[in-house]
Amino acid sequence: MAVEYRYPNAQIKDDTDFLQIKVVKYQAPGFIASQFQQPTSSEKLANNIETPIATIFLPIPENIQDSNAVNWGDDSLNGLAARAIGLSAAAIGSDKGVLGTAKEFFTGAGNAAVDAMGINDNIRNSFIAAKAVGAFTNVNAQGVISRQTGQVLNPNMELLFNNVTLRSFNFQFDLAPRDKKESETIKSMLRLFKKRMNAKNTGSADLIIASPDVFQLSYKTGGEDHKFLNRFKPMALLNMAVNYTGSGTYATYDDTTPVHMQLSLQFQELNPVYSEDYDKEEGKLGVGF
Repeated sequence: MAVEYRYPNAQIKDDTDFLQIKVVKYQAPGFIASQFQQPTSSEKLANNIETPIATIFLPIPENIQDSNAVNWGDDSLNGLAARAIGLSAAAIGSDKGVLGTAKEFFTGAGNAAVDAMGINDNIRNSFIAAKAVGAFTNVNAQGVISRQTGQVLNPNMELLFNNVTLRSFNFQFDLAPRDKKESETIKSMLRLFKKRMNAKNTGSADLIIASPDVFQLSYKTGGEDHKFLNRFKPMALLNMAVNYTGSGTYATYDDTTPVHMQLSLQFQELNPVYSEDYDKEEGKLGVGF
C-alpha cells in the first residue's frame, strides 16, 4: 500500500480544497521505428499513476497560476528563393538534376519569370555573385544588392509556428508544525521529495544511472477533481529548496524541529499540451490543462 503524508494533519472533508501529489515510478516512453507517431511518457505512466509509490496532500498554496505558451518566430522567403525552391521541387526525379535546375533558374523560362518580377540584370547578377561567393565567405546577398542598387529583395516576412513548449510550475508552502505528529509528517515528506527527485544508482559498476521518479499533481475538492482549476500532465521535480528559518530567525522546538519552514518546489511537465488534450477532457469541469 502506498505511503501517505498529509499536512496539516486535519480531516479532509467534502468541501476541502487541497493539492494532491502522487509519486510515480518513471517509465521511459521508448519508440517504435515503424511509426511516425511515437508514444509519450504520459501514456506509458498511466498505469503507474493508478498505483503510486506515495501520495502527499498539501494545502493549495498562495499565488497559484498556469501559463500556456507556444513558440512562433519570424521567417522570410524572398521571391528569388521561392522560385528556386519551386524549380528544385519540380526537378526532383527528373533528368535535369540540381545543376540543370540551377541553370534554368536564370535562363529560359526561369529568366522570363524573373524579368516578370521586375528584377533587372544588376540585381540578378549581384544575387548570383553573392550566393557564389557566400559559399566560401560570409557575404550576404541582401547586403550586396543594397550596395549595388539601393534596393533589397522583398523578404515576404511572416510569423510562423516554430515549436511547442513544456510548462513549468512553481509552488511555495509554509510549514509550521503544531505538534510532534505534524513534525514527523513534515520530516518524512521532505525526505520523500529529496529521495524521489534524484537519480538512482543501478549498481551496474557505476556505469548506468536510472531516472528519478516523477510526480502527478492534481487540485482536489474532497475526493473529486477541482471543478475549476487547471489540470497537470505528469511532471519531473527539477528543484526543491527548503528554508528552515521561514520567519527570518532560527527557532526550534525541544525536539529540534524548526518552528517555521518554507518549501519551494519547481516542476516541469514531461510532455507538451496539445489541442487534442482538451478534447479528451470534454465533459469534465474546469479550465483544462
